Amino acid sequence: MTKQTNYYNNLSADYSQPGLVSNELAVKLLGDAKSFISLCEENLPEITPEYGLAHIEQENKQWWPTHCEALRQGRGDILALEYAKNLVCFCADGPFYDRIAAINREVHWWAILSQPGVTMIWPIVMFNGEVVYSEWNCIDDVTKEIIAQGNQTFLRRGHRGACYLKSEQLNFSRNVYASDELLYWIRR
Repeated sequence: MTKQTNYYNNLSADYSQPGLVSNELAVKLLGDAKSFISLCEENLPEITPEYGLAHIEQENKQWWPTHCEALRQGRGDILALEYAKNLVCFCADGPFYDRIAAINREVHWWAILSQPGVTMIWPIVMFNGEVVYSEWNCIDDVTKEIIAQGNQTFLRRGHRGACYLKSEQLNFSRNVYASDELLYWIRR
């Protein structure tokens, strides 16, 4: 039988279930997210011996907890800047062929996934060079029901390249478009 893996063993924070990240660490991760965003270049950097897949994978492992915390905190400002300007996003509602088009649709998802009273978790996350794959659930904090679930694959060329391709499958058990109240909250 295959031994089960803790996907967060070598990451700075564990988002596999609620309650594993301290408030202090959450604040640090949001600061790190802003630092990583500041490193993004206008054009997708080439993979070279100096900026190889092993280095990119390590940067993606640094980035992952910051991405999770930005979603949990409803930080649409950070989430939007994690994408390269020429992002390609494949999903049931798509495709979307630039950052603005994708954000205009995803803002509804972000508002629903990070709404008060709901906690998003990522029990599975895997890395391979510039590929980041995860499976996620959103759990109602009171009823413990799963209100949404899905998986996503990012192609992210480390901090310098940001996410330039995203493929996502989402299932919502409640809500499909966010209310005006939730949209206001996520865009604050």
